[in-house]
Amino acid sequence: MPATKLNFSLDEYRTRLGKTRAEMQKRGINTLIVSEPANMAWLTGYDGWSFYVHQAVIVPPEGDPIWWGRIVDENGANRTVYFSADNVVCYADRFVHATDCHPMEELCKLLSSRKLDKGVIGVELDNYWFSAAAYEVLKAGLPNVKFVDAGVLVNWQRAVKSPQEIEFMRRAGKIVTLMHERIVEMMEPGMRKCDLVAEIYDAAIRGTPEFGGDYPSAVPMLPSGADASACHLTWDDQPLRKNEGTFFEIAGVYKRYHAPTARTVFLGKPPQKWFDAEKATLEGMEAGLQFARPGATCEDWAKAFFDVLKRYGLTKSNRTGYPIGLSYPPDWGEHTMSLRPGDKTVLEPGMTFHFMTALWFEDWGIEITETVLITPNGNECLSNVPRKLFVKN
Repeated sequence: MPATKLNFSLDEYRTRLGKTRAEMQKRGINTLIVSEPANMAWLTGYDGWSFYVHQAVIVPPEGDPIWWGRIVDENGANRTVYFSADNVVCYADRFVHATDCHPMEELCKLLSSRKLDKGVIGVELDNYWFSAAAYEVLKAGLPNVKFVDAGVLVNWQRAVKSPQEIEFMRRAGKIVTLMHERIVEMMEPGMRKCDLVAEIYDAAIRGTPEFGGDYPSAVPMLPSGADASACHLTWDDQPLRKNEGTFFEIAGVYKRYHAPTARTVFLGKPPQKWFDAEKATLEGMEAGLQFARPGATCEDWAKAFFDVLKRYGLTKSNRTGYPIGLSYPPDWGEHTMSLRPGDKTVLEPGMTFHFMTALWFEDWGIEITETVLITPNGNECLSNVPRKLFVKN
């Protein structure tokens, strides 16, 4: 029997499947093999920490999708996907991390048994969960198939969020608001950074009295002092120090939907350069948000932000945002659009982005960012954290 506690209606899952099949037809793809966990979840409802082994969702030309994975995950699939157990197919545990066989041999047998071993099959060649070895085994086992790179085919179908998805992201925004409140309340010189991270996780998972939180696809990033010149450092067990700034890039998560929001806290009296960077960031954010609306492009949005930085004599060499939503480790991005010059993607209501206005310098850094929903008339920021540099003397 299909799962009884689905996060979305059957109609929504069928709409997602229809959108995916329409794009498959445009690209001449008969069957699609989906290995990205977020895409698997979006198409079927499957939710489990099993993406460290080979697994996939197969989208055939007609009928329900097929969930395929390790035998020990069979019950997890049956309890989370929307279709019957007939389309939950597993391989034996002897294929896991074996050197004399490969799980994709079993996937070849499955496709052959369902008469899907011909025509054009799309695979997600460039993602974290589909290996070169997997591809080679598939090609050897299905000689009558033409394989094509389906890239981020499903990711693009996820770009415009449904009303239910937006509600989940608003809840994630409420959670990340509480996380930042906890940081400002608890952070002080001498506190071990690991103890502060424990507080962050506590707030993240406890959520609100109405709903709890989920685990994030990326761990908290919170470098201090000169370490804050690097964007992806995590934490250690050393005490926080007076006269240092720390940025906190974190996300509230609800049912795998993320709302990342970053803020910076300075313990002590910040030098003037911190306030100058804050001013440029906030002006740039306001300028960018003027273009975060339907009909504008990702490039328009990014250019408005970068133009403000230029007036302040500042440069930012990386993109200034990306789409977010449903995700699994190791990151919370959707891998499609980017807020940067050259991206002509037109914004639509229901798209959601992490407006990543962070600045990193030679020996310090500041992050003040927002999760932004494109609405019919403009935009909405999904968290409610004061947009400023926090100072605790």
